[in-house]
Amino acid sequence: MRERTGLIKKLFFSLAVIVIVALIIAIIIIYQPDNQETSNQRILNVLNWTSYIPDEVINDFENEYNIKVNYGTYSSNEELLAKLTSSREGTYDLVFPSDYMIDLMISRNLLETLDQEKLENKDNLNPIFLKQSYDPDNSYSLPFLLATTVFLYDSNKTGPITSYKDLKKPELENNLVMLDDQRIVIGAMLNACGYDMNDVREDHLEESLEFFNQIKSNIKAFDSDSPKTFFITKEVDAGLVWNAEAILAREENPDLTISYPAEGFALSMDNYAIVKGAKNVDSAYLFIDYLLRSDVAQKIVDEYPYISAIKGVESLPEEELERILANGAYIQNVGADIKRFDKLWAKYK
Repeated sequence: MRERTGLIKKLFFSLAVIVIVALIIAIIIIYQPDNQETSNQRILNVLNWTSYIPDEVINDFENEYNIKVNYGTYSSNEELLAKLTSSREGTYDLVFPSDYMIDLMISRNLLETLDQEKLENKDNLNPIFLKQSYDPDNSYSLPFLLATTVFLYDSNKTGPITSYKDLKKPELENNLVMLDDQRIVIGAMLNACGYDMNDVREDHLEESLEFFNQIKSNIKAFDSDSPKTFFITKEVDAGLVWNAEAILAREENPDLTISYPAEGFALSMDNYAIVKGAKNVDSAYLFIDYLLRSDVAQKIVDEYPYISAIKGVESLPEEELERILANGAYIQNVGADIKRFDKLWAKYK
């Protein structure tokens, strides 16, 4: 009997130990800070364009501020919008929308108002990029990098390409890469027809589709992430791509030529913006202010040669920048008419 009683006591003691351990684990899980690592390292959840900020810059920021950057990417403004609207509030802190998407996000109450007093380096911004129509007082955004659309081609194989009409050349059959971006591509086809790239007239949109159908058989691929790869691997001889992608491809293949479409081309200013309901706002301001530093901005354009919004950064000669701004156009928020572009894009693809 004494042995049985001792055995029962041992069983109760073992069960008690198990229960206590389980309770300790549960308490640790319950009271662990939300969205924060156990080492008390702060967090920043970023959503940005592919190939836009070098890993070195992110790593240096993490080391300097002891902030872990969770870095996600997207290939178009529409993909960015879809990710934000399909995620729980607080999933993302900092995003980099283009001009017209800033306007759209403001109208949908998706962005926090910026407290510029928290940005010591804001005076490094070139005033020429501030107070744009999509955010006249820069209440919700500040400019980061300017991209432009350009033609990239191997003149030894295609001859000069300076007009959208040149994309119809027979030698370009299955030999073109185009950006996978509905507003950019439809806007380009509107320009090709002599219209504004933000035109919403139904007959003009249909005319743009007719023009596109004349070059469709020449298109090998749509790619906004890395169209330069098609040139580096020599899968295509021409395309409509972002300016930085063109420059990087030309570094690999000096036979490539860059030109701006004669009928018009897109300017795309990508901006810093803090998402409504962001959990790590202070970290977001620190990251913005870090990227506003001239030395950091120079590192960015040295690797991804877009046009920096920071004064004094060597990214493009001043006279060329003036010519680009005079001849290019920004995509605009077209409100409810975006449904026309959505339907048309389905026919394009």
